[in-house]
Amino acid sequence: MVHHGNRKLRYRGTIANDTWLHTRAAALNLRRLINLGLTRTGSTWTINPATA
Repeated sequence: MVHHGNRKLRYRGTIANDTWLHTRAAALNLRRLINLGLTRTGSTWTINPATA
């Protein structure tokens, strides 16, 4: 049973839902890293140290 006729999963099929979930998690993690100060210096990625 689904509440108010809505689907529990975003897509049909386990592969599509697994792909969506991993993409969503990666996007959220990247957004968090950018908010923490992720920057690219040359060929490496660094997080800027917090300043008080």
